[in-house]
Amino acid sequence: MKDLKIKVVRGGLAKVCAQVANFALRIGSLMVLARLLSPKDFGLVGMVTAFMGVLNLFRDFGLSAASVQRVEVTDEQVSTLFWVNMAMGGSLVLLLVISSPFIAMFYREPRLLWVTIALSSGFLFNAAGVQHSAMLQRQLRFTAIAAIDIAALIFGIAVGIGMALKGFGYWSLVCMTIASTFLASLLFWVFSGWIPGPPRKHSGVRSMMKFGGTLTLNSLVVYVAYNLEKVLLGRFWGAETVGIYGRAYQLISIPTDNLNSAVGEVAFPLLARVQNDPNRLRSYFLKGYSLVLGLTVPITIACALFGRDLIFVFLGPKWNQSAPIFRLLAPTILMFAMINPTSWLLFSLGWLKRSLQIAFVIAPLVITAYIIGLPYGPKGVALAYSTAMAIWLVPHLLWCIKGTSISFNDIMNVVKRPVISAGVAALVAYFFQLRYEQTFSPLPRLLISCSILFGIYALMLLFVMGQKAFYIDLIRTLGNRTAVEEKLPA
Repeated sequence: MKDLKIKVVRGGLAKVCAQVANFALRIGSLMVLARLLSPKDFGLVGMVTAFMGVLNLFRDFGLSAASVQRVEVTDEQVSTLFWVNMAMGGSLVLLLVISSPFIAMFYREPRLLWVTIALSSGFLFNAAGVQHSAMLQRQLRFTAIAAIDIAALIFGIAVGIGMALKGFGYWSLVCMTIASTFLASLLFWVFSGWIPGPPRKHSGVRSMMKFGGTLTLNSLVVYVAYNLEKVLLGRFWGAETVGIYGRAYQLISIPTDNLNSAVGEVAFPLLARVQNDPNRLRSYFLKGYSLVLGLTVPITIACALFGRDLIFVFLGPKWNQSAPIFRLLAPTILMFAMINPTSWLLFSLGWLKRSLQIAFVIAPLVITAYIIGLPYGPKGVALAYSTAMAIWLVPHLLWCIKGTSISFNDIMNVVKRPVISAGVAALVAYFFQLRYEQTFSPLPRLLISCSILFGIYALMLLFVMGQKAFYIDLIRTLGNRTAVEEKLPA
């Protein structure tokens, strides 16, 4: 058990480091590609990926999570799941190839025919590596998984930038996606060293498929809710609009996705271990929740206040139209930082049914908001999206924590410290921005403004709000193997 605990902690640290590297690489590649390609190039690929994202949820049918969740899995079961994944991947490729003419007709864009066919190959490459990746997770080889993810990302980025420099336009983005998926699956085979056997009819995978099916349905509903606006914008406003809106959305999503993934992949197994101990469950959840919010709140404020400079610095002057959209979407960073961690709680307690019910409420609410904002273009959609998420925030939290040891007051006590700290920091940073807006060019202005914002925020949070001891304890825990072993449940 001691070795297991050490592996969990090391794995958690590896995932956090990988997410930091992932964040830096994604931002860096976005900065380069945004200057080499046009909004229309991004929009063309974005039109297809909005459709593909739905099918992407079926690429492993939740079977990787199902096999990881099991305490014991036989080689026959894993081999059978591998061939189920391959069949699913092949079916999705065939479906996309058949659908490609209709996707091109829907958007009235003939170039999407071959883009769709090319991108469909990624489903087969991904299916080939799903169970190999799950095997590494079961073996707690998180460092290997992190290394593979980063290597595949670097390879894809290199292919994309290289092709963009050669003038391949939107095909650079297509090949970047395919290259990353191909190398990741290849490396999963190499690192796992596992070769699948033939499928077996009575291998006992039915219950695992049921578990995976529930997760897939939940993900499908949530994905449609959060991505339908790109399809609608592409249909009624065109490729360039999707490109402009999509880059703002991508830039907004990067901090939320990386933070939630980095903390969540460590928090979830810990919460699952203490699910029958309400006090420890409450303590661990609130600590993870506090960490996510503490890091997210100042990012939200920075995006809202300095959106124009951020877009100019990261994407370049030809993306100025993305700036107002970016600022309108900024509140969703905080909304998702408050909402996403509740999934750790629901899944650790095994409350998949409640999670699915919540998804079925979110979907019509957000889709209605898109439809209301659509006549006003991408800015109308962004404003409607942020408004809908703000309206839904409190009901979502109350529903998720109902019946647990966590109260709404617990949540508010965690939220108020970073929010108050950020409010004070925002006033000072905003005053500086108004006073010296004409004095500095965008890059130095952004660097100085963000330094003021984050510096004052840190001072407020650590000393005025009394969070210094919390973060010192967190750092010591991660750095002290003995302390970690004492804190982790057996």
